[in-house]
Amino acid sequence: MVIKVFLASSSGSTAIKKKQQDVVAFLEALKVDYTPLDIACNEDNRMWMRQNVPEDKKPANGIPLPPQIFNEESYCGDYDTFFNAKEDNLVYTFLGLPPPPGSKEGQAEEEEEQEEEELRQLEEQDEQGRAVVSGGGRGRRRRRRRVGRNTGGRG
Repeated sequence: MVIKVFLASSSGSTAIKKKQQDVVAFLEALKVDYTPLDIACNEDNRMWMRQNVPEDKKPANGIPLPPQIFNEESYCGDYDTFFNAKEDNLVYTFLGLPPPPGSKEGQAEEEEEQEEEELRQLEEQDEQGRAVVSGGGRGRRRRRRRVGRNTGGRG
């Protein structure tokens, strides 16, 4: 899987430059393989990016600004969604990549799987317990009634 980051090498906006640097620096820090694709110098890259950003993710003017992030052909998101994923420690999920062992995201997945397994085991135990209780519960009720009857209703 190749992560594609669409960038503008000659952007006049310092905000766009900072966002691009943030994405690239973070991917490099995580040692995520990615391919930077320049939309300023390559019209094909610009057209591909514009055509493949989903309509509901495009800004009001219809022209998405860099950085835009894809996993192969699959759209991941723009800088804002990347930033949110980074803040939530869900960058690998955002990128559509399996988290490496020992990462916070990997540990969270392992804990979630462990909790699901424990819940499944509790549900099984509960089902088994209901079968035992429902089978034996009637007998207990009858005994109590009998005890009450044997004492003349005083018990």
